[in-house]
Amino acid sequence: MGLRIYNTLSRRVEDFVPLQPGRIGLYVCGITVYDYCHLGHARLLVGFDVIARYLRSRGWALEYVRNVTDIDDKILRRAAEKGETFEELALRFTREMHEDERALGNLPPDHEPRATAHIAEILAITAELVQRGFAYAAPNRDVYYRVGRFEGYGKLSGRNPDELLAGARVEVGEDKEDPRDFVLWKAAKPGEPSWDSPWGPGRPGWHIECSAMSMKCLGHTFDIHGGGPDLVFPHHENEIAQSEAATGCEFARLWMHVGPLRIDGEKMSKSLGNFFTIRDVLGKWRPEVVRYLLISSHYRSPINYAEDSLAGAQAALERFYAALRDFGDVPAMDVESLASSAHHARFVAAMDEDFNTPEALAVLFDLARELNAAARNDAARARILAAELKGFGAVFGILQEDPLSFRRGGVASEDDAGIDALVAARTDAKKARDFARADEIRAELLARGVVLEDTREGTVWRRG
Repeated sequence: MGLRIYNTLSRRVEDFVPLQPGRIGLYVCGITVYDYCHLGHARLLVGFDVIARYLRSRGWALEYVRNVTDIDDKILRRAAEKGETFEELALRFTREMHEDERALGNLPPDHEPRATAHIAEILAITAELVQRGFAYAAPNRDVYYRVGRFEGYGKLSGRNPDELLAGARVEVGEDKEDPRDFVLWKAAKPGEPSWDSPWGPGRPGWHIECSAMSMKCLGHTFDIHGGGPDLVFPHHENEIAQSEAATGCEFARLWMHVGPLRIDGEKMSKSLGNFFTIRDVLGKWRPEVVRYLLISSHYRSPINYAEDSLAGAQAALERFYAALRDFGDVPAMDVESLASSAHHARFVAAMDEDFNTPEALAVLFDLARELNAAARNDAARARILAAELKGFGAVFGILQEDPLSFRRGGVASEDDAGIDALVAARTDAKKARDFARADEIRAELLARGVVLEDTREGTVWRRG
């Protein structure tokens, strides 16, 4: 049937028709780099990484753009707290974000534009909006967008502009014509970084940055705009209003938003004491386990982060790596070759229907069961199935580790040789029918955090 994607704008799953045959322009609102990335960021980063991997595996020529917001009120406040320039702080946390991404197994986007590198484009759009009457310079030298002038305002979020007016308010220091209006250009306060503009020294508002960066990279109209669930309103609503008013063109043809992340069923919040950075979690759980948890739910569904959820993700990966335990030397099948697999049609059908990763993972579990059966009586077929399992796993960014290394905890240790020796001694004790000694060895290893598993091929161990 071809690729179908849920469009937040139309509120339905649509057949995807690209602007240019075979090509996709994707822009995702990225991170405001004033602190370490948290788990909500991980949901966004991993979710769109899997989408990008899959699209490319199907032969799409994808241009993936994800911006960095490197000038913002939060950045300025944090830089002042740390005694850094805003540039130093933003660069530092951009590097930390990249480190987190590498740990999670993400591939970098094709372009990662920074807001401060696109001031000229921001000023050009703002000037165009002023000229067209969609924006105005206020007495306080801020430049605001006239929400009431744009007829389609509210079409993405489904909000009624009149109802927004009833609940809107003007903050201290604002000179808005209408409480709903939002800032495009902020006049500089004493000591703040600024750039020259027709309205005086200042810096860009948040919303205008993404319009400038997305259109610079992908043109006035592009295929897909993505982001987190909290960006639908006002950020993405405002992007549409300012972009379409400035160009007279449709902005993004399709809008995608990942679902919210909950911590033990509650919204993540520092005030609730349930706020976790990516590196907090990676200090307790292996990156592939965290990644698996994030892709095991549909990208639009809420996902619950809890210790038992992560334990379940680890158990699922252990099942896959157990199936692959004798096939560490088998390379992943090339993605183009996967079309010859009997499982390919089901995998593609699941992913083509709005990137249904749970259904696609079910195909991998079926493949693992077949691999376990073939490993007992058909070595040649087992190797083919192992290559297929690794190949499908690569589309998700999983199952690429050495199976033995994964099951032993992922890192080599000085005591590995000693554990191997005890496992061999236990095997010898069982052969000699010295079951008491065998049980003593199992108990000794368990006390050291080592779990044994007796299989047809012998005893394997892993760190618990």
